[in-house]
Amino acid sequence: MYAETAEPVGSQTLTDEFECSPATIRAEMAALEQLGFIYQPHISAGRVPTDKGYRFFVNTLARQIPKERTIATMQKRVASFRDQADAAIKMAAQTLSDLTGNMAFATLSDAVYFHGISQLFSQPEFSQSHSGGNGLQAGLAARFLDAMQDWLLENQIEDSLQVYIGRENPIGADSGLTTVISRFGSPWSPNNYVGIVGPTRQSYGKVIGLVELAGQKLEEILN
Repeated sequence: MYAETAEPVGSQTLTDEFECSPATIRAEMAALEQLGFIYQPHISAGRVPTDKGYRFFVNTLARQIPKERTIATMQKRVASFRDQADAAIKMAAQTLSDLTGNMAFATLSDAVYFHGISQLFSQPEFSQSHSGGNGLQAGLAARFLDAMQDWLLENQIEDSLQVYIGRENPIGADSGLTTVISRFGSPWSPNNYVGIVGPTRQSYGKVIGLVELAGQKLEEILN
């Protein structure tokens, strides 16, 4: 629910959704808050997930396989630049941004491409009136992006897919952002990356599946 609305979720909303008694919902939410999985941004507000809560969710998540139409869209767009590697990874980043609503990036050798920065900063979390907590600070997010280019070029990610949630990020841990990265091989380097940067509020199953798809299609086409 929070991933869709960006608004704290109250006990009454969950009572209506799951047809449980208000007392049961309040007790469960209190237990989750005590365990550090959710928190209350301010008095009288509902609850929102913490980084720990998101990490538990991602670790137990069943990956969503993108729909056939989505797979075909990614394949067609990237394959149209089969003989132009730079254009292919730019298109992969653009398509990934379009499909997820996040900022996307892609690397090839010593080049890094970003697409959708305006989409990142248009998220509700950057609004001063956002009721989901402290909100993201644009300055911190901008510094995160400034540092990200060098980090992508200077570091190797061992896993084929990596999800950094909030303070797990190796750069800009206080930026309140999530990074999902897929590694793919090319004739120029075995360590190229494609992924997204967005608020920790994500539809993780969908986003992870799309990032993996982008990496797979780039590896197929560039090789």
